[in-house]
Amino acid sequence: MKFNTLMLAAPVLALATLGACSESEQEAQEDLAEQQYESQEDVLEEQADLAEAQGNEAAEETLDMQADAMGEAGDQAEDMVDETAQ
Repeated sequence: MKFNTLMLAAPVLALATLGACSESEQEAQEDLAEQQYESQEDVLEEQADLAEAQGNEAAEETLDMQADAMGEAGDQAEDMVDETAQ
């Protein structure tokens, strides 16, 4: 009896998984774009912190602005992936 239940449930599970594939690909693209920009933003923020610790205010401000721009670019890239998927 358990074997028959498993045999009936397997195709339903497979169809549900296939139905989620296109969404999973889109989500993966969004995640990748977002993570790449966030990673670069984090690096710039750390460089800004280092510049501040070294007393280089001009470099700190420049790096902070670049980090902010990178964060905004990440948001825009994620939006572009959303628009492309629709």
